Amino acid sequence: MSVLATRYASKEMLEIWSPENKIKAERKLWIEVMRFQAKALKIPTDSIAKYEAALEKIDLASIDEREKKSRHDVKARIDEFNALAGYEYIHLGMTSRDLTENIELFQMKESLSIVLRKSHVLLKTLNKSINKYASLLILGRTHNVPAQLTTLGRRFANWAEELLFAIENLENLIERLPLRGIRGAVGTSADLRQIISTDLSQIDKEVEKLLGFQNSLIAPTQVYPRSIDFEVISGLCQLSMPPSNLAINIRLMSGFGLVSEDFTDGQTGSSAMPHKVNPRLSERVNALCVILKGFLTMTSEISGEQWNEGDVSCSAVRRVALQDSFLTIDAILDTSIAILNGLKVFENEIQREIEAHLPELLSTSVLMLCVKNGMQREQAHHKIKRHSLGGLEDKRTTNRNTFLERIENDETLKIQRVEIDKMIGNLRSLSGDAEKQALLVNKKIENKVLGYKDGLEYAEREIL
Repeated sequence: MSVLATRYASKEMLEIWSPENKIKAERKLWIEVMRFQAKALKIPTDSIAKYEAALEKIDLASIDEREKKSRHDVKARIDEFNALAGYEYIHLGMTSRDLTENIELFQMKESLSIVLRKSHVLLKTLNKSINKYASLLILGRTHNVPAQLTTLGRRFANWAEELLFAIENLENLIERLPLRGIRGAVGTSADLRQIISTDLSQIDKEVEKLLGFQNSLIAPTQVYPRSIDFEVISGLCQLSMPPSNLAINIRLMSGFGLVSEDFTDGQTGSSAMPHKVNPRLSERVNALCVILKGFLTMTSEISGEQWNEGDVSCSAVRRVALQDSFLTIDAILDTSIAILNGLKVFENEIQREIEAHLPELLSTSVLMLCVKNGMQREQAHHKIKRHSLGGLEDKRTTNRNTFLERIENDETLKIQRVEIDKMIGNLRSLSGDAEKQALLVNKKIENKVLGYKDGLEYAEREIL
């Protein structure tokens, strides 16, 4: 079994992709088609009842033995179900893809519902962090170098807004996702047409109702276009990017001692260095995102590769990529929620970092002040850059940044110390609209969550 299944994914996601669940869903589909065919083919009512009675009698070992003989997995499952019922009325006019591809789409849609619910839970969890830290000033970095002030809540809002965008794409995908439909060997429904003369569109409606879909493809071949698989996994990848950004930034902030993942009693950060409190869950999220991108690459390779009306060269890829993509995003979302719920923020360290880099943080504000006072921007930029780099050099050699003194002593800039002190005394003004932007994103989140009809029931599970 995949390590994604044994170590990372949740039981509810594993249940959808379990062999037993797949076989049960396939049998329900067979029974639904058989009911549709019953009148035309004079299928006895008691035989349908026998199939229904055998629905949950799933013996994987017996099915495996049958496959060893037939070298065909679907034929093995057909023979097993017929043997249990004592009849041979299933799979009439159908091909293997009628069975497997509709059920795979069903599994994907069921999985997407779990992913959507957990995405909303992650969004709500981010909402709490934004509210808590909307006004907490923090050193903003570009290129991982001190840049300007922002707020920690605004940083969370950045990830939340990206997540909102991905969720909207996911919702649209769920609504559009089609079934393949019951179409036969090359997609023309020729075999069904030979045994049933009534309107075949009704069978699609029955199957759609059974599996919870709104529509089916009209003209697929034996297989539905693999670009649909690609779009689904692409949507999962897009959804994983906000958690990935969150995780990598928690790793960076942990390195500066500003935050820490939850560290339980008895937990070990490093087997060699007792002091270590590593952001291991954030590292895991980033690693899982790499794995998910790998599955996207796999499905891209089988998209646009259709031979005529069908072949199975994509089969092995899809057996791995479809299931494991959902196990991966499931683990990413659960782990990200756990990270946020256990995150420790060290406000004193955040303040110390701001104070340590305060001279550099003032450079753009000094530049804007010069422009406001009538100086040409590029001329001022050149002078302020020289003073800033000189101040940093002094800091490296004497442990004291002389930038502000250099600015004050440069008469061409016409900056008074009182103006500098005013900026230092009102640091919040240097963070621009950071707090306002964070709260605006939070308003969007709250509107989104309120509109989520299925609620936000979520039992946080233990993440090893």
